[in-house]
Amino acid sequence: MTDKITALYCRLSQDDMIDGESNSITNQKLILKKYADDNGFKNIVFYVDDGISGTTFERDGFQAMMSDIESGKVGTVITKDLSRLGRDYLKTGEYVEIIFPDHDVRYIAINDNVDTFKGDNEFMAFKNIFNDWYARDCSKKIRAVFKAKGQSGKHLCPPVYGYKKSDTDKNLWVIDDTAAEVVRKIFRLCIEGYGPVQIARILTEQGVPTPTAYALSQGRNNGRYNAKLHRWGANTICHILERLEYCGHTVNFRTHMKSYKVHKIVYNPQDEWQIFKNTQEPIITQQEFDLVQELRKNKRRPQKMQTVNPFAGMVYCADCGEKMYLSRRKNERPEQEHMRCSTYAKEQDKCTVHYIRTCVLNEIVLGELNKLLETIKENEEEFINSAMNHSIEKKSSELTKARKTIKQAEKRIAELDKLFTRLYEDNVLGKISDERFTVMSAGYENEQKMLKETVSELRTIIAHAEKQASDVTAFLKAVHKYEHITKLTPEIMHELIEKIVVHEADKTSGKRVQQIDIYYRFDVAVSSVTAETGKYGKKTA
Repeated sequence: MTDKITALYCRLSQDDMIDGESNSITNQKLILKKYADDNGFKNIVFYVDDGISGTTFERDGFQAMMSDIESGKVGTVITKDLSRLGRDYLKTGEYVEIIFPDHDVRYIAINDNVDTFKGDNEFMAFKNIFNDWYARDCSKKIRAVFKAKGQSGKHLCPPVYGYKKSDTDKNLWVIDDTAAEVVRKIFRLCIEGYGPVQIARILTEQGVPTPTAYALSQGRNNGRYNAKLHRWGANTICHILERLEYCGHTVNFRTHMKSYKVHKIVYNPQDEWQIFKNTQEPIITQQEFDLVQELRKNKRRPQKMQTVNPFAGMVYCADCGEKMYLSRRKNERPEQEHMRCSTYAKEQDKCTVHYIRTCVLNEIVLGELNKLLETIKENEEEFINSAMNHSIEKKSSELTKARKTIKQAEKRIAELDKLFTRLYEDNVLGKISDERFTVMSAGYENEQKMLKETVSELRTIIAHAEKQASDVTAFLKAVHKYEHITKLTPEIMHELIEKIVVHEADKTSGKRVQQIDIYYRFDVAVSSVTAETGKYGKKTA
């Protein structure tokens, strides 16, 4: 044994610091060395974990010691007490009673009088349990402090990319101009119609440092990162596009840890988040953020053409309500590019083609947008009143319908409760068999469950509609950016238009007449155009 290592293991976690100097790494080293010297242990080697919880055994120092144990280099392991080895009583017991003996390793916990060589360890299991309870108690206290801090509106995480801590207040985030400009560019590209993969490729090609590379360049490791850290990934782009913090808000309790023993991060449902509005200067506007979320909901398939079509994902069939696909074959000219109903493309007996060329759609939409700009320019006040009335009327109709459905559902839920009670009484009195009771009660329960789900969904819709009154001001702010539109871009489309609905062409008059409905954002207005689409030019064979 004299040639084998005497492993002196020290550990200190953030929780243990409340004990002060008694548990410091320096103190542990002095105690362990003195014990080793006084008791004739030679060839000592320190293994240290500083700031690591005892509830996990994934610690660098501990794993290095275990590697030497498994290699047969270690003869004895000494710790100040059992809690230094670990605070998970099951795992700590496994190491002391199974793993160490299996490798012929003697274990000593000085203050707990544990020495596996002597065999007097009857109370060791109880001490391990008490150490585990201590870890549980500390975890509860830390969670309580963490919860109180989060509920007060203070940030629970370091500043996200685009922000940095204020020099005067560590709880305040301020804009990091260089990174914030990249964030704005990412949102702008998304609004213009580019997807996460395309945005990542653009930033990589332009040599823009990733958040990791940028953080390293601002710290001690300046210049030590490699080219790989300049390669943006689609997941990073998605993560940035989903951060509500860029609107100037604080978002707490996005995640939680499974338990004080299982350090796995679990994402909380969005209704469990706590959001504090306007806690720091925004990098992007709320309208830009909301627009991006809508675009992300309706993800579009990547197009083979490099240019992003402004109508992609925005045109719907008037009859089946499904999206219309963009279609352009390689051997066709640009003016032959067209849109058609996606339902018809899959099953022709379910809908009709609703065919319309994009050049026709482009001319109609461009004309209607410029009419709208002219109308607003000439009489903005009248437009505001009209837009407010349109939005309120639409929302009022939707809310009335939703409230009526809720009332009917709740009435039926109450009826089902009475029916179930009567059914149970009939079963007890022997009026119906157990088998019949099981079938009927299951049917009532399923119906009631579905009704409750419907009520919950409708209440969410009502709450959302009541919270988001018509934002005519936001629409006008977007409109004021344009004097006259000469070319439709994805950015213009998504800023001003909610969706476009295309009706099937009517050829009864011998001409091809088609209705197109343009729904503007924030429910401010709808333009319905009936056009002779043939006059916009004909396809050439």
